[in-house]
Amino acid sequence: MDDRFYVSAPPHIRTRYDAKYIMRQVTVALIPPTIAGIVFFGIRAVLVLLISVLSSILWQRLVLFVKGEKRALDGSEVVTGLLLALNLSPLVPWWIPIVGTFIAIVLAKELFGGLGFNIFNPALIARAFLLVSWPMEMTTWMSPFNGVTQATPLTFLKLQHTYTPYINLFLGNRGGCIGETSVLALLIGAGYLFFRGVIDWKIPVPYVLTVGVLALAFKQDPLFHIMAGGLILGAFFMATDYTTTPITKLGRIIFGISCGVITILIRLFGGYPEGVSFSILFMNAMTPLLDRWTIPKPFGYKTLRRNV
Repeated sequence: MDDRFYVSAPPHIRTRYDAKYIMRQVTVALIPPTIAGIVFFGIRAVLVLLISVLSSILWQRLVLFVKGEKRALDGSEVVTGLLLALNLSPLVPWWIPIVGTFIAIVLAKELFGGLGFNIFNPALIARAFLLVSWPMEMTTWMSPFNGVTQATPLTFLKLQHTYTPYINLFLGNRGGCIGETSVLALLIGAGYLFFRGVIDWKIPVPYVLTVGVLALAFKQDPLFHIMAGGLILGAFFMATDYTTTPITKLGRIIFGISCGVITILIRLFGGYPEGVSFSILFMNAMTPLLDRWTIPKPFGYKTLRRNV
C-alpha cells in the first residue's frame, strides 16, 4: 500500500482524461476521414499522410533530445502530423509536409513551451505558413480516383458561380484537401469525440450554425457552405483544441460564432475562397481576452461588494 503523502499545487483533479488519453481518442476519431482520403486520392494521400506523421514524430524527438528531456511522447505529435496532412492537397511535393511539421512542432508548439503553452493551433499555423510561402503547390487540387487536377467546390462557386451536388459534398467525391472532402467520414469521427466526451457542442455547433445562417442572409446556399470546404474538419477537430480556445462556456460560444462570421466573410468577400483556417487562428489570438471578458462571477460577489 502506498502511504506516501503528496503535496502539489491545486487544482487536485484525478481523472483518466490526461493528454495521452485525449490524443489517442482524437487519433481514433481521425481514422474515418483518413480512410476516406486514401480511398478517394489513393497512393498520393498515403505518401503525404506517412511523411507528415513520421516527420512530426521525428521533429518532436529531436526537440526533446536538444532540450535534454527524457520523457515519453504524449501523442500530440501524431495528432498534429495527421491534422496537417488532412489539411494538405494530395498533390503537394514530398517536402511540404516536412517543412509544415517543423513549423507546427518546433516553432508553433515547442518554442512556446510545449503542449499546453502554444497560443495557436500548430497544424493551422503550419498550413497558413505553407499557403503563404508556396501558394501554387498548396492550391493545386486533385479530382478523386482519376488523378486529374480539379478545383474545389468553393473555387467553382467563387469563379464560375456553380454549385457542387450535395451528394458529392457529403460522400467526398470532389476536389480538396485529403481530409476535408467527406462530410460523412468527418461526422463519424466527430460523433466518436462527442461519445467519448472529448469535445462538446459549445464551439462547433455555433460555428457551423453561424456559417449557415449568414450564408442564408447573403442569399447563398447554407447547406452548401456547411458541407463545402474545410468547415466540418475545422469546426470539430481544430476549433475544439483545448489549449488555444476559451475555457469559459460563454467564451467558447462566442469563439464559435466569431469563427463562423469570419469564415463566411472571407469566403464571400475575400480574395481566397476558404476562410476556416484563418478564422480559427484569428480567434486563437482572441482567446485570452474572451476568457477575461467572460469569467463568471462567484456566487454572492455583488452582495459581498455591497456590504464592504
